[in-house]
Amino acid sequence: MPRKDDPYEAFNRKMYAFNDLVDRAAIRPVAVGYRKITNDTTRRLISNFFANIKSPITIANDLLQANPKEAFKATSRLVINSTIGILGLFDPASELSIDASTTDLGVTLARWGVPEGPYLVLPLFGSTNPRDAISFPIDRYLFDPLSWYSSGNSFQFDVQFLPTFVYLVTLRSSAIDAEGLLEGAYDPYVFYRDAYRQRRLYKIYRGNPPMEAIQSLQGVEDIDVDALLEEQEKYERQHKPEDKKPPEKN
Repeated sequence: MPRKDDPYEAFNRKMYAFNDLVDRAAIRPVAVGYRKITNDTTRRLISNFFANIKSPITIANDLLQANPKEAFKATSRLVINSTIGILGLFDPASELSIDASTTDLGVTLARWGVPEGPYLVLPLFGSTNPRDAISFPIDRYLFDPLSWYSSGNSFQFDVQFLPTFVYLVTLRSSAIDAEGLLEGAYDPYVFYRDAYRQRRLYKIYRGNPPMEAIQSLQGVEDIDVDALLEEQEKYERQHKPEDKKPPEKN
């Protein structure tokens, strides 16, 4: 039975292959280079800075979701980390037990009852769905300080886009640590698809989705577990390294 949530799988797989090619050829090498010229501490400070500067997206959407408690918490984190934390490089808010929590317009629309639509893979953008694809540029235009900076300035060689570029590099760099998860996946496309949808589901329900929503991630009502296991075993047999025999003595 074909999946109900991936009607454009043929198109999506082509886009996934294209994105993977671009990533291997250009994006990943830049992220690897970034990791080579920085250490763990430096990367953590830079990631903290960008997480802090992106806080207005969370604050605005918490308010749109009629969740003033979370909006106040996110605002408190922004104020504390921007001051005591030196422009967000450090995270004293977490030490004060003010935990980080992010949200976006895609989550807001979901909580308003807007359906996600079919799973999509867009060129260079990656995994998404119509609801999230529409929400992303709105979040950037209305609530993202990095977008405000790049659109409000014009420098030689388009240097105004440098902060956004560095932010994207930090995101790709952090994903390198998780690449080992793909080693046991018989179909990386399926792995990315299901991981994306699960992550979005848990964000919408703030980590506690109902069982019906979790089951809907499967895309079909009846799952053939034996068939899935057979596919996994087939993949492992095909990719099992051949036993190396010692060279024969003359």
